[in-house]
Amino acid sequence: MEYSYRFFENKNCKYFPCHKGLEDFNCLFCYCPLYSMENCPGKPRFIEVDGRMVKECTNCTFPHQPESYDVIIQILENI
Repeated sequence: MEYSYRFFENKNCKYFPCHKGLEDFNCLFCYCPLYSMENCPGKPRFIEVDGRMVKECTNCTFPHQPESYDVIIQILENI
């Protein structure tokens, strides 16, 4: 996967890895393009902040899994 348009790993980032538990960590979707979706395929949780529900993705590794690339692209193509 090295030097692939589908995978990018930035070990020099001060936040790397921003989530624990992945052997191959894809930084390509550092900011999840599915964040605005209420029903995304990841594992977010919703918490109340100042009286409104906020999507909290601290424990979601879906966009960082190399095999998630095709799923994310397919979802974005169909929005």
